[in-house]
Amino acid sequence: MSVHDGSSRGPSLGSFLRDRRTRLDPATFGFAPGRRRTPGLRREEVAQRANISPTWYAWLEQGRGGAPSAAVLDRLAIGLMLTEPEREHMFMLAVGHPPEPRYREPEGITPRLQRVLDALPTSPALIRTALWDVVAWNRAAAMLLTDYATLPKAQRNILRLMFSNERVQAVQEDWLSVARFVVATFRADAARAGANSEITELVDALCRSSSEFERLWRSNDITSNGDGLKRLRHPAFGLIELEFSTFSVEGRSDLTMMVYTPTTPGLTAKIQALIAAAPATP
Repeated sequence: MSVHDGSSRGPSLGSFLRDRRTRLDPATFGFAPGRRRTPGLRREEVAQRANISPTWYAWLEQGRGGAPSAAVLDRLAIGLMLTEPEREHMFMLAVGHPPEPRYREPEGITPRLQRVLDALPTSPALIRTALWDVVAWNRAAAMLLTDYATLPKAQRNILRLMFSNERVQAVQEDWLSVARFVVATFRADAARAGANSEITELVDALCRSSSEFERLWRSNDITSNGDGLKRLRHPAFGLIELEFSTFSVEGRSDLTMMVYTPTTPGLTAKIQALIAAAPATP
């Protein structure tokens, strides 16, 4: 497979690299500004940052030498300070497919994304990682599901809660079915995100603390998130039903949004009253 050069009508890896190179400020990277014929970094400076030969980098911009390896592309992404969408686009131009998934420790969410959760006042909503760590939630989720703010950050994990928290276990209408679904979905999510070492660490800890988790994990069941129905025995409302839907967060492949919509008659009004009676969050 060859890399398209600038004469092609289609997208060009070379032109993409040149464009990103010219956007970078040499002073930011400790290179003397000096007299430069074009803005941005020189080719040899990008090659230095990416730890590849200047000749090889020049060939890439010129559309010569064939497709670079994934390792070279990853070094170029670092050298050119590409965002994750830009890195994926570069792989598509160079080799025709996205890069292999790699898991990144989540850095939290933006205020804008939190406002999306908060705009669902009577629908519990949360955002979780591929390892099922909950990183954001709204007040309805805190009231109806779990108040994650009261838990240490390390304990805000749905699997840890499902297999170690007696309150979480007690409110499930059919705990075993829910637990089986959670484990099978987690297996797919974490593998898709490339979280292999992180999976091992979490699974080992859960196997040590829960023989039930170990049994379900060894069954090797796998399923997708999708939509479904959740039934809970709420201490104040009795048996309630909520439909749940899952959504990928654009630009954040490591995050999934889960939204629960009340279907039990009168439940929406009860959630409104419960939130209104609760103390305001700081």
